[in-house]
Amino acid sequence: MIQLAPSILSADFSKLGEDVKALEMYGADIVHIDVMDGMFVPNISFGIPVIKSIRNLTKLTFDVHLMIEEPSRYIEDFVKAGADIITVHFEADKHLDRTINYIKSFGVKAAVALNPATPVENIKHLIPQLDMVLIMSVNPGFGGQKFIGYALDKIREVKALAEKYNNNLLIEVDGGVDASNIKELKSAGANVLVAGSAVFKGGEIKENIEIIKREF
Repeated sequence: MIQLAPSILSADFSKLGEDVKALEMYGADIVHIDVMDGMFVPNISFGIPVIKSIRNLTKLTFDVHLMIEEPSRYIEDFVKAGADIITVHFEADKHLDRTINYIKSFGVKAAVALNPATPVENIKHLIPQLDMVLIMSVNPGFGGQKFIGYALDKIREVKALAEKYNNNLLIEVDGGVDASNIKELKSAGANVLVAGSAVFKGGEIKENIEIIKREF
């Protein structure tokens, strides 16, 4: 089953609560929340208070994608804010095995994200422990970038590892996802699709989600 995870980084921040409610109303499965610290990536987005403020507006799963240095410092705070899945970057954590176990100790799901140039092989031994792997198909930190084609090969690699070590693993892809490449992503093995601009463009959330889901 394919799940749609709109990234609220592309939402209208002046009416964020309304946009989040609309996602549930119009058939999204997960709310993807990009947290940026201005260090791991150049931009700064939003943090714990914003997540708390929208948590009671929807029953959808909150996938909190931490594009921050030393993410283990804030795991408990994000759990308390309402995260259901916490995604940390391989490149941002010196003790990734420990962080994954720390996340899972709170009863939430743990995921690892890989930047475009980071080989899948680096997380091979973590696959049995993980709930999800996020393949970045753009360089993190900015919305609206063009899809990087070799991400498809990385998705296939993760799929092969999942079939060998963890049949329940979710494979998420983030960056440049729209109706034009969903069939390719699905064929490669992705089953959680993060879409920002493609969902929120023009403020037409209902119509945009319908267009995307036709490709599922």
